[in-house]
Amino acid sequence: MRTMNKLALLAGTALFANAASASEINQADTAWILTATALVLFMTIPGLSLFYGGLVRVKNVLSVLMQCFALTCLMSLLWFALGYTIAFGSDGVEQGAFIGDFGNIFLMGISIDSVNGSIPSTLFATFQMTFAIITPALIVGAFAERMRFSAMLIFSSIWLLVVYAPVCHWVWGGGWLGNMGLQDFAGGTVVHITAAVAALVAAMMMGPRKGYGKVAMPPHNLTLTVAGAGMLWVGWFGFNAGSAVAADNSAAMAMLVTHLSASAGALAWMAMEWIRHGKPSVLGIVTGMVAGLGTITPASGSVGPAAAVVIGLSAGVVCYFATNWIKNTLKIDDSLDVFPVHGVGGILGTLLAGVFASQQLGIFSGNGFSDGIESIGGQMMVQATGVVATFVYTAVASWIILKFVDVIVGLRIDEEEETQGLDLVLHDERGYDL
Repeated sequence: MRTMNKLALLAGTALFANAASASEINQADTAWILTATALVLFMTIPGLSLFYGGLVRVKNVLSVLMQCFALTCLMSLLWFALGYTIAFGSDGVEQGAFIGDFGNIFLMGISIDSVNGSIPSTLFATFQMTFAIITPALIVGAFAERMRFSAMLIFSSIWLLVVYAPVCHWVWGGGWLGNMGLQDFAGGTVVHITAAVAALVAAMMMGPRKGYGKVAMPPHNLTLTVAGAGMLWVGWFGFNAGSAVAADNSAAMAMLVTHLSASAGALAWMAMEWIRHGKPSVLGIVTGMVAGLGTITPASGSVGPAAAVVIGLSAGVVCYFATNWIKNTLKIDDSLDVFPVHGVGGILGTLLAGVFASQQLGIFSGNGFSDGIESIGGQMMVQATGVVATFVYTAVASWIILKFVDVIVGLRIDEEEETQGLDLVLHDERGYDL
């Protein structure tokens, strides 16, 4: 597999590539990745669950919590059965350009003694599992309050194996984008663009919620949302700094730039609301924080602190306008703004990684281009290729999967059920009984 730059070598792709030659477990690396794995799972349950749960109406809060919880369980088993081997294949075996081999089906060959780089193979598989959990869970925000629970489970299961796992292989598992030199340290393409494009396709196919644009649909409990946002912020350190797959200087830099971008994104979004609407909102500042986190994710192994602040500020402003454009101009009911925050942020961060990776930008310099690439233009072409390929493949595959699910079980509940709320209709429970 083609060599990436020094910091990218420490990410998942390089760990895969070097697995066969490593023979000793580094205890510091292992301890950190154990912690990072727990932090990434913490992002989904409870972080994303509470963040999304507070944003929906009171009659649908349990449905969102249930979706995130059920996806955690189901995606874990699918990753064990097929997802991991499609994404990463067998350790030490040369992989194809598009999917991994099936040598690790049901995690066969991964034992208590097997090593992947400087950590146990079992830990690497578990760390990557947490990414496979949160990515389908992000899509929940687009069809919240109107998709059948059974349809959500079937769609997410097929999507993990057909979209997420192959794209993960392209970038981190020895596939064609990683070999080309794409810099995606922690998932701008693999996680954020795939989830957001699927979310956009789902929102467009299913249509808006009943009364959308005519009836106010404010968040029912911003306290839950802020609590969830705080958990996401903390958990994201495992997401980005953990992607160094080592307890070293690249992990420390990834943590620093992640925090700076989140802070800048939150303040930028808050400022936009303050300027345009006269008051800063709690919803705005936490959404800006998520935009800053999502946008720095692909660049967290490529850029320095000053560039991270620029990326965060850009995320807050660009994602703010993207959200308004999609809701008010295009009239697309992406319920919880998955595409304008995660998708636009993921695209922006992936492209800006190609710019700020340059070592010729003074205070804004990064860690260098991929080997064989000598200019911002060259790295940007690779980054743009990754964005376009991921976007197109995800859009087409997600549309086909949604069509299939609609035929077999139906995607959407009926209007009467939507009025009553998913909590009672699908789960026969209430979020609050006061």
